[in-house]
Amino acid sequence: MASPSAPAFDGKAFVRTLSTSPGVYRMFDAAGELLYVGKANNLQKRVGSYFSKALESRIAVMVSQIARIEVTLTRTEGEALLLESQLIKSLRPRYNILLRDDKSYPYIHLSDGDYPRMGFHRGARTGKGRYFGPFPSAYAVRESLDLMQKLFKVRQCEDSYFRNRSRPCLQYQIGRCSAPCVGYIPVEDYQRDVRHATMFLEGRSSAVIDELAAAMEQASAALDFERAARLRDQVAGLRKIQAHHYVQGATADMDVLACRIEAGVACVSVLYFRNGISLGSRDYFPRLPLDATPGDVLGQFVAQYYLDKPVPQELILSDAPDDADVLAEALSAHAGHAVAVKTSVRGARARFLELALRNVQAALLGRLSSRQTLHARFEALRELLDLDETPCRLECFDISHTLGEATVASCVVYGPEGPDKSRYRRFNIAGVAPGDDYAAMRQALTRRFRRLAEGEGEAPDVLLIDGGQGQVAQALDVLRELGLGDIAVVGVAKGPARKAGDETLVLGAGGRSLQPGPESAALHLIQAVRDEAHRFAITGHRKRREAARERSALEDIPGVGAQRRGALLRAFGGLAGVAAAGVDELMRVKGVSRSLAERIYAAFHG
Repeated sequence: MASPSAPAFDGKAFVRTLSTSPGVYRMFDAAGELLYVGKANNLQKRVGSYFSKALESRIAVMVSQIARIEVTLTRTEGEALLLESQLIKSLRPRYNILLRDDKSYPYIHLSDGDYPRMGFHRGARTGKGRYFGPFPSAYAVRESLDLMQKLFKVRQCEDSYFRNRSRPCLQYQIGRCSAPCVGYIPVEDYQRDVRHATMFLEGRSSAVIDELAAAMEQASAALDFERAARLRDQVAGLRKIQAHHYVQGATADMDVLACRIEAGVACVSVLYFRNGISLGSRDYFPRLPLDATPGDVLGQFVAQYYLDKPVPQELILSDAPDDADVLAEALSAHAGHAVAVKTSVRGARARFLELALRNVQAALLGRLSSRQTLHARFEALRELLDLDETPCRLECFDISHTLGEATVASCVVYGPEGPDKSRYRRFNIAGVAPGDDYAAMRQALTRRFRRLAEGEGEAPDVLLIDGGQGQVAQALDVLRELGLGDIAVVGVAKGPARKAGDETLVLGAGGRSLQPGPESAALHLIQAVRDEAHRFAITGHRKRREAARERSALEDIPGVGAQRRGALLRAFGGLAGVAAAGVDELMRVKGVSRSLAERIYAAFHG
């Protein structure tokens, strides 16, 4: 006998058991999937509102799926807001506004030591030294590092490269490094340059200018005119950069955020100002599952965005969140300093906000236009291939190798929203004759679609193969063997001149071919997917080839096992560094004797 179904969730009865304290509530469906996370100053009142009044249609759909609710009490509403943001970011509930921000932010890292390195860093900040940032983009970091090289000549080379130099590199020759690797600058002078670079990154450029100007006058008084001239040029460069980058009115660390929602798409544009200097802007497109206002989106965005980033002194918002005061209090406690959340501003701040609004409008129009173009291309593909319905999932396979070495196959996935990179796959091909692209394609397709035949994964509506009739035949054979013959297969063959727009499409088992021409919107979509598959395949192939060459070159040397091979590669930054090293340099690596160093040197130099 079938077990009786679980009784429907009685929201009103559950609400009567709730506390009136602040806290966070989590709503789950019958399968245990998290639907929504919310916070409240009064849990009983807030949760009760879902069951005591008429709701908007989309919220009513969510409430109808609730099978249980869990709550966590907090001391204050600010604590509840931070906990809510942490849970949303980590658990990604279906119905919450979600900041899709899975890319870590770049920093400038200043290492420890007598001659510290200043370089680009992305990822966990676990290394010793100091980190400056985060910056809104890699471009902003590299622009700042470029200034550090021009003004202060702080090295940016890797430590392994720095330790093994015997003569200055090109950066010294072009005046962008003081060559600490070969002792061309004393430690105290280099440390002074590092201190000035640090002050500049902290926004204290005026203090740096004052110090350099005083040093220039001292050098001039001591008749050291050559040093005085260098300091004069450095001061002039600093003043020029200060005038170029300084933004009138941006006197505090400040972020300006604007939000707009159109056609179910939300965009948030952020302008960054630090120490009176503009660091640029960045656009975000949060997931928007529930009906929300720009104020709602900004409130959720700010709470999630600044969980793991330094919070500036001021946040200027285009629209006021319902709990702006609570948000400011929670961010202040989180940051350890006062944070002001403002929406009504005048003067320079009003101009910055107007700029952010123009940015967000342009970004939103661009996203909507791109989406409309992509939908039009999918519809054009349906018409070109004479499909019953507009396809929702395209997959494309490509093969990459160098004369048969390190063969890699790629599979990329496109949908109506563009590339779905979380579903990309690479296949390292083994056990086929070098250069046999047909066998390589057959192996990759078999590995991909065997799992589909076993009931795992999602089938593509159209399978694109980079190649002609032979490659298509391999795909059709694999699909027939696995009982998946209803998938549309299209080969993409380049024209005789290999010119974009001259491609021939080979359709299925009949081998019928089409030449849509360079004006075809459907061909534009196919080209984009094919080019992405090619890029993804060649990137994987190069990584595999380089790893194989590094291993094989050292593995052939007697006495170089896995541990010594790893030590050598780490010490010299890769195989090229090992090959360029002399016997004495090789002997500096732990475990490498003179006789072994001589064998390693001979292996690379005959």
